Amino acid sequence: MKFLDSNTLARELHMLGGGLDRRSFLKSTGAVGLVMGVYLASPGRARAAQTADTQFAPNAFVRIAPDDTVTLVVKHHEMGQGVTTGLTTILAEELDADLARVQAEYAPANAKLYGNLNMGGMQGTGGSTAIANSWMQMRHAGATARAMLVEAAARRWGVPAKQISVSKGVVSGGGNSATFGELAEDAATLQPPKNAPLKDPSKFVYVGKRNTHRLDSPAKCNGTATYTIDVKLPGLLTAVIARPPAFGASLKSFDAAEALKLSGVVDVVKVPEGVAVVAKSMWPALKARKLLKLEWDRSGAGPASSEALYEEYEAMTDQAGAVVVASDKTQSGLDGAKITLDAVYRLPYLAHASMEPMNCVAWLHDGKLETWGGHQFPSIDLPKAAGAAGLKPEQVSLNPLISGGSFGRRANAWADFTVEAVNVAKAMKQKSGSEVPIRVQWSREDDMQGGLYRPLYVHKAKIGLDGEGAITAWQHSIVGQSIMGATDIMAGNVKNGVDESTSEGIEPTPYAIPAFSVTMHSPKQAVRPLWWRSVGNTHTGFVMETLMDELAEKAGRDPVEFRLALLDEAPRMAGVLKLAAEKSGWGNKPEAGRALGVAVHFSFDSYVAHVAEVSIGKDGLPRVHRLTVAVDCGVPVNPDQIAAQMEGGAGFALAAALYGEITIENGVPKQSNFHDYKVLRIPEMPKVEVHIVPSQEQPTGVGEPGVPPLAPAVANAVYKLTGKRVRQLPFTRAGLTKA
Repeated sequence: MKFLDSNTLARELHMLGGGLDRRSFLKSTGAVGLVMGVYLASPGRARAAQTADTQFAPNAFVRIAPDDTVTLVVKHHEMGQGVTTGLTTILAEELDADLARVQAEYAPANAKLYGNLNMGGMQGTGGSTAIANSWMQMRHAGATARAMLVEAAARRWGVPAKQISVSKGVVSGGGNSATFGELAEDAATLQPPKNAPLKDPSKFVYVGKRNTHRLDSPAKCNGTATYTIDVKLPGLLTAVIARPPAFGASLKSFDAAEALKLSGVVDVVKVPEGVAVVAKSMWPALKARKLLKLEWDRSGAGPASSEALYEEYEAMTDQAGAVVVASDKTQSGLDGAKITLDAVYRLPYLAHASMEPMNCVAWLHDGKLETWGGHQFPSIDLPKAAGAAGLKPEQVSLNPLISGGSFGRRANAWADFTVEAVNVAKAMKQKSGSEVPIRVQWSREDDMQGGLYRPLYVHKAKIGLDGEGAITAWQHSIVGQSIMGATDIMAGNVKNGVDESTSEGIEPTPYAIPAFSVTMHSPKQAVRPLWWRSVGNTHTGFVMETLMDELAEKAGRDPVEFRLALLDEAPRMAGVLKLAAEKSGWGNKPEAGRALGVAVHFSFDSYVAHVAEVSIGKDGLPRVHRLTVAVDCGVPVNPDQIAAQMEGGAGFALAAALYGEITIENGVPKQSNFHDYKVLRIPEMPKVEVHIVPSQEQPTGVGEPGVPPLAPAVANAVYKLTGKRVRQLPFTRAGLTKA
């Protein structure tokens, strides 16, 4: 499989996108072969059309060329999670294509054509929705194209369609055979069926099989994959921005005289984000930025410190908050309990720390704007870019590129790094009339200290148990910034003070908890918050699953059995818990100096259980030797990809649990790079065994659900080893490290 340059396609599709109806259709010429598209709202309902030119249909997902090449337009952002492989697998399955002859192009910004069905039609990738919202869409696209190729063959050969078979891009019947490319022109003249039959899952040859590999790996390994830093355009310049040194600070004045003397520096311009140094390459831009004389107004800087926030937030847990869920029996259930558990948790700000720092290329020329970058949410990036440029959306073209990770960072309501590039290009044009493309590149320090963190949270819970060890009541308070409420786009999702992305993972819960009451407070801070891989589940999963272990101990019951007793109405949750326990050898005595900890969590419609085998290292920190994972995510489209996401999620989560923390003093983040914001090193990665539950349910997400159970599973094992309950992360803060 290979990837095509989508720049020209992006321009064509953007210009043609406005005049299309809300139905799928097929469009072709004899020169270009079969072009088949399925409209998002009604897959399988299409119409055929001839076109007099060689333009492809702008809402086409599938193209088949005379040389037998099948092209899939991938509507989701590829950031390392493998969505390109997943969507191609689904399409090739229903089309009966040869997977080796399928190539991919990344879709341009056009929500009408490439909207996310799980996000109300906006174009974006996130929430572990890529496969879930594309499953039936890609199946119908492939099945419809296949049916038309079969019909074309039947008419050409005079053979009944039911006697024709298709395998790996070859159509056969009645002693005849033809490739997709040989039939494409004839197929393009046909009326598409309204409801092409889908393949019986028992006949799948790609979906659910371990015979597909990451299709984008070769390009990433041999250096031919194009990231934003690889973009080359005539006259391209590089810009770095001097941003406020503290959250809430603002620029008072600057002097660029010394910076402008440096060889390679082209100009210095003021932008809304700060002061931009524009140079011929990155190195002189960075050197010149250090020579700027900047005066900042810090009067609005904050917060005072992370420690002060913890104290302030903990005090708020005792105050009346926005009601997430309430039972009028909670207080009486607590009053009548034989045993009570009181717990307070402190969880820090977290950076995304993706391998590729933020960047974007913007080119303002000839009355239009073009951008190149990791556009994870084109439906946000495009209008934000247009607004910054002072142009209409139809004058803007986004060219989406793959990115080196995101974990939520590139999907933000401000489109910050995109808008920055536009602002610098605009400032250069206004100052000198220059219409050269500009690449704004963040350094690692810019990225680490730039905010948009997973918020800092405090939880307080009080839970009662009766004399038999059953839960009588649960009272819970959460304090932390509202991610939705901090934006201009999604603030409407906050209802009666409740941001569900704060409380997800606690309410709703698969556990049968009686007399359940949850409240939240959403204080505002100068630090802008953002979702981080698995969003609210990053903190709620840790709190819930460590509390479950502690409750099990107080009830005198095994942690697995205690949980199962609460999961009678959640068989899939119980299923992964049982599977992980069985495969890990739960109940058997582990090696001396080691203990097993368990956790299970439901997020993004998937169920994941972890059993961690842990010891305590010489530094006092936990060392995870083995992790047994059970996952139920519906139909496993690419089992190897699912395993990879569970492994990657575990490593990502373990790094955060061990070391992850952004601490703030007077509005300034103290961490700046990987030396003080550590990520997991190879020797620290445990052996991960992934067990996938067979299923015929609709596919659900796997990019994020592997994160939440890791930290609590490790913490629960740590308790067995040390007798200490971990209620503050990272583990370096949990009082386990030796002095």
